[in-house]
Amino acid sequence: MPSTKSIAILGTVGLPAQYGGFETLVENLVHYREHSAASDVLTVYCSSRSYPERTPEYLTARLKYIPLQANGVQSIPYDFLSLVSAVWNRNDVILLLGVSGAIALPLVRLVSSARVVTNIDGKEWRREKWRGLAKKFLRFSERIAVRYSHEVISDNAAIADYVKDTYGVNSHVIAYGGDHAVAVDAVPVDEYSLPDKYAFSVCRIEPENNVHIIVEAFSAQETIALVLVGNWENSDYGRDLRHRYQAFNNLYLLDPIYDLGKLKTLRSKAAVYLHGHSAGGTNPSLVEAMHFGVPIIAFDCDFNRSTTEDRALYFSDVESLRHQIITLDDAVSEKVGKDMVEIAQRRYTWAKVAEQYFALLHDRGEKLKGEK
Repeated sequence: MPSTKSIAILGTVGLPAQYGGFETLVENLVHYREHSAASDVLTVYCSSRSYPERTPEYLTARLKYIPLQANGVQSIPYDFLSLVSAVWNRNDVILLLGVSGAIALPLVRLVSSARVVTNIDGKEWRREKWRGLAKKFLRFSERIAVRYSHEVISDNAAIADYVKDTYGVNSHVIAYGGDHAVAVDAVPVDEYSLPDKYAFSVCRIEPENNVHIIVEAFSAQETIALVLVGNWENSDYGRDLRHRYQAFNNLYLLDPIYDLGKLKTLRSKAAVYLHGHSAGGTNPSLVEAMHFGVPIIAFDCDFNRSTTEDRALYFSDVESLRHQIITLDDAVSEKVGKDMVEIAQRRYTWAKVAEQYFALLHDRGEKLKGEK
């Protein structure tokens, strides 16, 4: 048996998981710890702004609260203070999710013997929402994270290639699980009055997710309807798109749905899944969709091709997406759907992901040439 470790997990909103890939990751790490023979002491840092009741524990994890928002500009001092607390409490291992607070890592390495493992969360600085000084700061933070972490996690092989090419450092490729999306009980969605045949997508309504391409392509054809779930009212971009396209009879632009049972129903009944993300690495909503065995049409970028092993269908603009929609036949749909679920069951289950994380946290991960 491996020795017991005190492990601090930082960089998320907290537990129980709300909406977000890192939060779902942490929840599943805690579940794995609870059902395994491991005796590690897990501490998860949470935002007290999101959890006003501040319960001291969740399952077998201790919870510590920081009085700041975990997202946006406040994520920097939030992660910084979490790191200071984790060091002060003499944790053996620190798992940092994201690079917002990585500016504190040189100090952590100077005053603490804690082993630092960082998931750099794709090329976060490239996202459209970050501009000017914020973009430069996040890129600098990424550099600091790679330089001062004992181990670096990339959630996608394309991100690992980027880390190697940019910083000369090998990283561990550990993706996300998606099988929780099929494990829940389905919940009826009769209130939406949806058509029998539709394409489905769920995402944040942001330019980097190419929502404008998706809705324009579907508005220009009548082969199949589109059901797209997202936070339309959170930005001018989303509000403008909804205003322009909500009158189309074949477009169903729904507000956010957080109920996994309802999402299971919507995904399982879909004829095809649309994935427009063009930034980041392995996207949680994509690996979740792959478990449903439906054909996937994804934006053509190295991250998505890596996740789907080049076996999905791809688009790069309105015309290529419209062509994929109107030419998709039953034989291709069946093959691509079977390929997606085979990949998902082989690579994207939480048991496999958690096992890889704990092996690395216990310094039992595969040794990499050239790592620090």
